[in-house]
Amino acid sequence: MTALESSNPGQASFGFSGKGSEYFRIWIVNVALTIVTLGIYSAWAKVRRLKYFYQNTSLLGSHFDYHGDPKKILKGRLIALGLFLAYKLSLETSPRLALVAIALLAAVLPWLIVRSFCFKLHNSSYRGLRFSFRGSTGEGYFSFLLMPVLTMVSLYLLAPLTHQNIKKYQHRNSWFGNSRFGFDAGPGKFYAMYLRLLGLIMLGLVVPVALAFTFKAQLTSLVALGHVPADQQKNFFIGLFAIAFILFYLLLLALVGPWFAARSQNLVWNHTRLGEHQFVSRVRARRLLWIFLTNLLGTIFSLGLFKPFADIRMARYRIESMGVVPHGDIEQVLAVPEEEVTATGEGAADLFDIDISF
Repeated sequence: MTALESSNPGQASFGFSGKGSEYFRIWIVNVALTIVTLGIYSAWAKVRRLKYFYQNTSLLGSHFDYHGDPKKILKGRLIALGLFLAYKLSLETSPRLALVAIALLAAVLPWLIVRSFCFKLHNSSYRGLRFSFRGSTGEGYFSFLLMPVLTMVSLYLLAPLTHQNIKKYQHRNSWFGNSRFGFDAGPGKFYAMYLRLLGLIMLGLVVPVALAFTFKAQLTSLVALGHVPADQQKNFFIGLFAIAFILFYLLLLALVGPWFAARSQNLVWNHTRLGEHQFVSRVRARRLLWIFLTNLLGTIFSLGLFKPFADIRMARYRIESMGVVPHGDIEQVLAVPEEEVTATGEGAADLFDIDISF
């Protein structure tokens, strides 16, 4: 019994049965073929990877599945690559063309993101029943264009609100069969999380400042003893402080990243439901940090060969930290025949057939 199960005996916990040795064989073939085909096989590699992770994720004894078409994924990537190359070319040609390219990207990118959501959910299933995404394109432009622009204008004071709005748009417009997902986390909870994040970062900046004063005192002593020329004191101090600051900054990112990932997952999923059934997430920041650091070290010392094992370790912990607390009979939601589902999702296969994610 997992910690998640023991904390709430009435809930159904997610399970993950993937193994590093199995996934390694998929991963190494994907890498080799992607290199040989100059990246073209990456679309097929993504389908193989997602199928493995979906089919090894279970809930109430049943497994998920992924049905994406690699050709459609490749088409989406070619569209994204074409837009990127047009943007790069315009930057090297003239400022005016660059502005036109930026405007074009701003006009097209939210539309592509919404279509990508539709593609991903339509090609995800559980017990033979497809998911679907029914968010409007107008809402997509608000969430992925207007809100990010306002965030930059506000010097990122609106970043938590933008984060909350994107998650609300994603979750409230997602469906499983005839059952709609819900999301009830307000902006205040996101601002609280971001304020804690800011506090951790500000606290972390105290260390480089303390190091600066320590270096200064040590340099003064070295100059007095004649070990460091007085005219080189400033350059010596700047060099040492820069090295210390960069190393500490990288360490801070390594610590803050897992903390924010844990808090974000818990915040989003603890306020998400499917019909009346509530999701729960109990990711622990310290445990996630330990997995992240050991994965990083393993990947570095194995020259990258530990990467598939690292992916399995991280996926297992994050998936098995989640569950569903049923409100009534959850089997009624899961047993809806696929033919009863509205045709909106069924038509999405042809209408929304791109995936721009890499």
